[in-house]
Amino acid sequence: MEKYRPNTLSDVSGHQDILATITRFIEANKLPHLLLYGPPGTGKTSTILALARQIYGTRNMRQMVLELNASDDRGIDVVREQIKTFASTKQIFSSATQTVASTTPTSNGIKSGLTGFKLIILDEADAMTSAAQMALRRIMEKYTANTRFCIIANYTHKLSPALLSRCTRFRFSPLKNADVKSAEKALRTVTRVVENEHVNISPDAVESLVTLSKGDMRRALNVLQACHAGSRPLPIKGQPPIKDSDIVYELITNDTIYNCIAAPHPEDIRTIMSTLLSTPDITSCLTTINALKSSRGLALADILTNLADQLNELDVSAATRITWLEGLAEIEYRLSGGGSESVQTGGMIGVVRTGAELMGDKGIR
Repeated sequence: MEKYRPNTLSDVSGHQDILATITRFIEANKLPHLLLYGPPGTGKTSTILALARQIYGTRNMRQMVLELNASDDRGIDVVREQIKTFASTKQIFSSATQTVASTTPTSNGIKSGLTGFKLIILDEADAMTSAAQMALRRIMEKYTANTRFCIIANYTHKLSPALLSRCTRFRFSPLKNADVKSAEKALRTVTRVVENEHVNISPDAVESLVTLSKGDMRRALNVLQACHAGSRPLPIKGQPPIKDSDIVYELITNDTIYNCIAAPHPEDIRTIMSTLLSTPDITSCLTTINALKSSRGLALADILTNLADQLNELDVSAATRITWLEGLAEIEYRLSGGGSESVQTGGMIGVVRTGAELMGDKGIR
């Protein structure tokens, strides 16, 4: 994963509007405090690290950037001591650095005078205590002359409104499939990794990987790495070890991807849906679905999510669709609250059959 983390803003996949705005901030030498938020694996940390590397260079990152993650202690004592000490001390050669930076373009061809500012990155900031957040807001105001803060979070509602008002906010939405797969401009993508690492994977398996990752680049690369490691043939006892260059990896297929993620295969979901819609006998329907769940190792929570997607693609009456949506939502709520898997499976069958009977003779249009 770290091997393919982007080094510059031009290497970051997707979010071109956000990257263009940040680039204009750098060009104008007016970088504000930043708040990057959104789902995991969408490029928040990669973007700010690429920005820091582009401004300061790899050699100066250690003395100019302070990065604190959720794994670090970030209570009020750390904010008052470590963060305040780092923010309050000016760079000794800041003026000279700015002079050089103003005449020397960065790796992206941008002239930047931001090297005189220190950068403090607070990753997973929504895990900070409320007292630490309140102590942080004053530090952001007091040392803004020589320090910039970048707050990274998954959920903004867990952050203090005082912090939110001091930052320019950018939401990182899940990556589109084209961003995850695209090989243009040497982006860190699934296609690029497959080519560089010589992964033996079928094209339809790449499509499934991108779909199942749901815009999470980290998840896509981690699953790809796991499948690639699992496709390496096991050594035969008593045989001499095979050289890495002579190893022939097994082909990664659709089934390999679905088994690695433990997601139900679309064919299994289609079988369940056709059984529910075409079998009036509830007992027979329940027996068939329970047998399929047992043989395939399917969980009801995964079945509900994928079944709802499949049912939404059908052209049915409004009454039938409302019955399905309300019923499946109630089943999922009960299941998440600790409801019995077997009882809720019967409830799912009842909900779908009730909607199917509402269609009457019209059936699926």
